[in-house]
Amino acid sequence: MTGHGPAICPELPLGPPGMGLGILRRGARLLGADVHAYLRSAAGDRAVRSGPFVVRFDEHDDALPFNYAIPDDHAAPTSGEVAALIAAFRGRARTPRLEYVPQAAPEVEDALLAAGFTVEGRYPLLVCSPDEAVDAPMDVRLDVRVGLVTDDDALLKVARVMNEAFEAPEATAHDVARLRRVLDGGGLVAAATTDAGEVVGGGQLGRPHQGVAEVAGIAVRASHRRRGIAGAVTALLTRSGASAGIATAFLTPADDGAARVYARVGYHRAGEALHVSLP
Repeated sequence: MTGHGPAICPELPLGPPGMGLGILRRGARLLGADVHAYLRSAAGDRAVRSGPFVVRFDEHDDALPFNYAIPDDHAAPTSGEVAALIAAFRGRARTPRLEYVPQAAPEVEDALLAAGFTVEGRYPLLVCSPDEAVDAPMDVRLDVRVGLVTDDDALLKVARVMNEAFEAPEATAHDVARLRRVLDGGGLVAAATTDAGEVVGGGQLGRPHQGVAEVAGIAVRASHRRRGIAGAVTALLTRSGASAGIATAFLTPADDGAARVYARVGYHRAGEALHVSLP
């Protein structure tokens, strides 16, 4: 939900018992509440409150994935509150948009649709604990290693791969600063690097909140797709989350193909994420 939209490899039943995921045992509705709490935290101190919504704005980037609202749990917004939310976006030259878990706020969708919002997509909400992450083998012919990175040069290279994969503009210092904030908040950034030093894949695990964090921005260069890199990056980020105090990682794959990649490294479906916007 953060980063570049649904986590993808550009290439609602609860999980089985005994998964070791406390939020799963509490049910999909409470899982949605945990995800919402995480998203509100990720919005940071620049978040804006508009009625029963918390809004994340990026003053430097008008891309849809960096500007969206999260409803309060069990919110039942009035038409006036939806109109005020729209005005908050329009006043900043941003597209009115929400990313949320409908199980946690089931009355919100009808209120938004009545105001003219349209559904961008419904994405499976997948979860995994660090101790259940499974190593994903890469193509043995690859000269690629996957590891965590922290220096600005590597962050820029990761940002370039992400932006290229998601058809975003060329990466800038702002993209590096965004990844730096992830690290400064206790999150992680991973890179898949060739022996020649070229970064061909990457992803991030967001700043943790109450033991929950999102895997996002999983991206692979076109020349290296469908060779196991996305799965390897996801597995590393998820497994390494334990050292960052993360008990549960979640992600929202963009399609069934990406969902299969994440299932192979240990992810299980636990609900649905909804993206809606007002053109």
